[in-house]
Amino acid sequence: MLTYDVEIWSIRERKGRAKPFELRWRTGTKPHSKSYKTKAQADGRRAQLLTSLQKREQFDIDSGLPASELAALNSPTWYQHAKAYALIKWPKIAGKHRASVAEALAVVTPALVTSTKGAPAPEVVRRALQEWAFRMVRNSQGELVARADMETPPADVLAALAWIGKHSMKVQDAARPVNLRSALEALSLKLDGKRAADNTVKRKRAVLSNCLRYAVERDLLAAHPLSKVDWEAPQTDDEIDFRYVPGPAQARALIEAVREQGDRGGHLYAFFGCLYYAAMRPSEIAILKRRDCRLPGAGWGELILAGSRPEVGAGWTDDGKSYEDRGLKRRARKTTRPVPIPPMLVRMLREHLDAYGTAPDGRLFRAVRGGRVRSTEYSEIWDTAREKALAPEEVETPLADVPYSLRHAGISLWLKAGVDPVEAARRAGHSLAVLYRFYAKVLRGMQQHANDLIDRQLNLDAAG
Repeated sequence: MLTYDVEIWSIRERKGRAKPFELRWRTGTKPHSKSYKTKAQADGRRAQLLTSLQKREQFDIDSGLPASELAALNSPTWYQHAKAYALIKWPKIAGKHRASVAEALAVVTPALVTSTKGAPAPEVVRRALQEWAFRMVRNSQGELVARADMETPPADVLAALAWIGKHSMKVQDAARPVNLRSALEALSLKLDGKRAADNTVKRKRAVLSNCLRYAVERDLLAAHPLSKVDWEAPQTDDEIDFRYVPGPAQARALIEAVREQGDRGGHLYAFFGCLYYAAMRPSEIAILKRRDCRLPGAGWGELILAGSRPEVGAGWTDDGKSYEDRGLKRRARKTTRPVPIPPMLVRMLREHLDAYGTAPDGRLFRAVRGGRVRSTEYSEIWDTAREKALAPEEVETPLADVPYSLRHAGISLWLKAGVDPVEAARRAGHSLAVLYRFYAKVLRGMQQHANDLIDRQLNLDAAG
């Protein structure tokens, strides 16, 4: 119990004792005392207690300590708090987000230690934290617990977790600016010491910030401490570098180069067509079913997108699968998004259905054993397609370096063709703000074209 009823008495000397100088004080009705070897030590401690009293700080009756000192004494370590944060976040977030939180905490936590003496190898510590301390599983009662508390880790992981547990700072110490700066520097670097990508740094800093906010919620900290640190996350430029987005002819050549790669290439030919002609995300294509497709014999068709199946490690999902069935990105669970598709893609999908049929659940694209087409598979086919379709000097550049480049190319084509940005954003599943952030260069070109049209009309009106 805390009280403002505190009285601090003068120091008395008791000669003949190893610690002759005794400091005495009272909290409520309970007396307290502590002895020191020198009067200076006793005076220093008395001054600390008087300062807390002058600040109108409450004291704990049982221990006699100011509330702030008691909180620091009882503060959990950063490692304990980070585990509590990962645990409370787990049920509310998607598998990819869970993995992202664990990764960020695994980078920050080794920086918030009292000593580096005897530290295990950094890669072992990071693996131990990410895969065992901040990854949750359910115990026999169905309760979420850290994986390390449910399964027996390998010896090196066990040793790394024990070392972190012993050397982790108290939360209040970790929140000091000098220590937070170390954590921020850690999350800005990769394991090899090179600078991490700007978006990665920004994402990990957000996790650190939220973890500190949770410490405030738990009354472990009085206020969020990051504002005291003169350190800013790098400014990210989300605008796409269109030097490396394939043009229409290149996109068509790349997709054709996919089809030339045997049966697997033929099976994924329409998959890549959906990336370009419908500007779909791979996670949306993965769950596309026959019932979602309107494929007339001639003219434009339509796809009704109702969900996504993002790829994520089996350890981060509730059911142990390597993917999650989710709603459309940043949309309510049951929201659908109709996307008109040109005759070229209609033909591709009709040919695909004729040649390969569907999975038992109606999905158009599937792995050999019927599961989700993994990113490793379609990325390998894409790498080969680049070597076939691009000039050697282009292969050495980031031009169309990932399959997602086709989505960028498709949306760019819409905008350059004069599709209203609102409609382009709707078809792509973007907000208008995101569209303007990513495709600013294309949209600036459209604005100039619009200005030219207005000038032309104004000139005609003036002449008339």
